[in-house]
Amino acid sequence: MFKLNKIQIQNVFKIWIPLAIVTTGLCGLIYLTVQQDIRIGANDPQIQIAEDVSRHVSLGESPLSFIPPIKVEISESLANYIVIFDDKGKIIGSSAVVNGKAPTLPPGVLQQTKNLGETRFTWQPQIGVRNAVVVNYYKGLNSGYVLVGRSLREVEKREDNLELIVFLAWVVILATSLGSTIILQKIK
Repeated sequence: MFKLNKIQIQNVFKIWIPLAIVTTGLCGLIYLTVQQDIRIGANDPQIQIAEDVSRHVSLGESPLSFIPPIKVEISESLANYIVIFDDKGKIIGSSAVVNGKAPTLPPGVLQQTKNLGETRFTWQPQIGVRNAVVVNYYKGLNSGYVLVGRSLREVEKREDNLELIVFLAWVVILATSLGSTIILQKIK
């Protein structure tokens, strides 16, 4: 077993603590970068569907022709769903239900969307049910809103796996760098 004197122990920590700080920072940066890419990418299908439906409806096509015939129970399904609102916020058509009822949006979402043209957010209509949602405002013969969403259940599983992988890598790198630093001090 290695025995280090007091000066060697101080030298180990002088070398290792900056390495530990840099390792922690880099692991945190990797986690945040990949997590954000995973989460933001969860919006991609909704963006495409919302833009396409908004364009067609603004040109005069019936909003109801874009509502899938099968209702999506968003507390259970991973399927995309569409909700179309008129300009006053009344639901024209919806393929989404929450526990068998039409979904209710958080206050201010439609007004914000009208001001910005598009809103993207994480919606939690009930505990344990999180969705990536995109809402577009459309103008034309009629005006209104197209909401497209889908569950974040699988995305959150990927985020949990990423967190575990980065944590394990962080622990291994810290332990390896500490062990290497101790060995190098003993060799000196």
